[in-house]
Amino acid sequence: MQGLVIQSTGSFYDVQINGQQMVTCRLKGRLRLDDKKQTNPVAVGDLVEVEQDEKLNYQIAEVHPRRNYIIRSDTHRKHIKQVIAANIDQTVVVASLRKPRTAYGFIDRVLLTSEVYDIPAVVIFNKHDLYDDKDNALLEELMYGYKDAGYDCFSTSVTNKEHVEEIYAVFHNKTSLITGPSGAGKSSLVNMIEPDLNLRIGEISKYTEKGQHTTTFARMHHLPHGGAVIDTPGIKEFGLVDIDAEEVSHFFPEMRNRIGTCRFNNCLHINEDGCAIKDMLENGELSVQRYTSYFNFYHEIKEAQKW
Repeated sequence: MQGLVIQSTGSFYDVQINGQQMVTCRLKGRLRLDDKKQTNPVAVGDLVEVEQDEKLNYQIAEVHPRRNYIIRSDTHRKHIKQVIAANIDQTVVVASLRKPRTAYGFIDRVLLTSEVYDIPAVVIFNKHDLYDDKDNALLEELMYGYKDAGYDCFSTSVTNKEHVEEIYAVFHNKTSLITGPSGAGKSSLVNMIEPDLNLRIGEISKYTEKGQHTTTFARMHHLPHGGAVIDTPGIKEFGLVDIDAEEVSHFFPEMRNRIGTCRFNNCLHINEDGCAIKDMLENGELSVQRYTSYFNFYHEIKEAQKW
């Protein structure tokens, strides 16, 4: 029987068979042993073959080839990879400039990882109702930078239901991985476009102004009017994998087309003479925030490569 993995809890998987029946499965023994470098050989979004054992318990016997997937390093074991979702049409990053403020580096990590795996990405800034004039000026600057890099970028307020139709169009008829830190409003955003889903929503701590985890495991939710959303737990870290330090600039779209015009073929865009990327930065053609992320990612990966 062919099925679609709807939720993964680590030991058990909710699988939808033939687009209808939902069953809970374990992994067949050999699948658990296949890849020691991954925490989860099966991920939400995977197409799988399901069979029953002699006790009529359901088990996943085979994983079909993936169209794509997105992956990060495990939070506690950096050398171990965690597949977040498979067979997706896009990644949607939900961020906020207030309560809590999303680190720019987090947004850029998700975008970089999406580029590595050739998955389109969208950025949505939520909680617009909380922004003051300074925040709105910053929002305009950030959105300009992401749009200039080629990403679709939106702002909204779930509280005031701003730009609902635009946000709805982002998700319509697509399988989307939605990610962001706890408290940014991922579940609230999905509830705004599909209220019948009624996803659980957490509160913001009054002391830390950070969100509380409400989504425990990644889960796919079918949208009644077409498409699906894979809601993920709030992610504090998004470890970069499967990329060399020297390749980082190739996954920044706004830098990619200018790389070949640097004076040196092996230019790292840090302190070399005749660097086209540094010229872009000095001329205001490249976001300072995006370049800072590039600089930090390069050194982070370079340091990790020593080990």
